Formats: sequence, C-alpha cells, structure tokens
Amino acid sequence: MDGHDHHLHHGPQGTMDPATTMSHGDHGDHGGSGDHNMMMQMTFYFGVKNVELLFASLVINTPGEMVGACIGVFLLAALYEGLKIGREYLLRRNQVNVRYNSMPIPGSDGTVLMETHKTVGQRMLSMAHLVQTVLHVIQVVISYFLMLVFMTYNGYLCIAVAAGAGFGYFLFSWKKAVVVDITEHCH
Repeated sequence: MDGHDHHLHHGPQGTMDPATTMSHGDHGDHGGSGDHNMMMQMTFYFGVKNVELLFASLVINTPGEMVGACIGVFLLAALYEGLKIGREYLLRRNQVNVRYNSMPIPGSDGTVLMETHKTVGQRMLSMAHLVQTVLHVIQVVISYFLMLVFMTYNGYLCIAVAAGAGFGYFLFSWKKAVVVDITEHCH
C-alpha cells in the first residue's frame, strides 16, 4: 500500500497514539478535510488520552477532564430517566376523553365478573401535545448522545452512562404508577 499509514499502536493504557494511527491525509482529495488522524476504538478500554466525546473539538486528555466528562455524562443519563418519567406524568395529567369499557369475564365458580378498562386520549392540537412533542425530541436527542458516548468504548464513560441511568431511575421512578391486575391468579 503505497502512501498509506495504517499502523495501529496502543499506549500503556490501551489508548491510541495519534502519531501512529490511521492517516487518511494521503488518500487524495475525497471531499473531506484529510486532517483527521484519530481512529475510533472498537474494544472497551480504560484510558484518558485522546478520547473524543461527541464532538471533534471535545477531546479528553487528562484524568481531571475525564472526571468532569464522567460527571457530565452521569448527569445527562440521570436527566434522561427523569425526562421519561416527567413525560409520563404530564401525559397522565393532561389526559382527556376518558372512556370506561366494561367486559364480562367468566369467574372460576361459574359467575360472571365485569372487568372495566379505562381508555384515555389527548387532543392533537393542544398546548399539552406540543409540549409532549418538544420533550420527546429532547429525549430522543439525549438518548442518541448517550448511545454515542457509550460507543466510544471508554470504560469510564460507559460506567458513567450506566450509573447515571440507574441513579436517575432510582431517583425519579419510585413514584411511577404500577398497574396491578387483580384478576391475575398466577403466582
């Protein structure tokens, strides 16, 4: 391969040395800048050098920067969980068109029981639905950011995503309503 440098060398902590990673500057003009010398990590590693976080200009190079990034990612994951629960709460609060449907269910002793189902909806052209839509877009963007952070394969950042999601769920979902089917008899 003439003119191509495709050597991959890892430093002491499994991080990539930018001077020896793939260089695409010699590939000719393909419409890109040709000066991007960092390569995406494809296995989990625990390093703090040359870790790109979401944007090319956001590169982690020191332990302090990694701690700050982990705190930010932790909070973002917790916010994501809070946003999910908050949207459920707003949806329940702004429900309209409540209908109750009753259905006969045969009982175990030959009697007939009536089971009631509650059906709810909301109006498409309402402020509540507009707020739900904006919050949904924010939730989707945050979820993709968290996925991309996890795809850095940096162990510290992956742990921060998982810990933040767990903390957010613990913090926000304890009040979440749980549907219990009283006709369920399986143990």
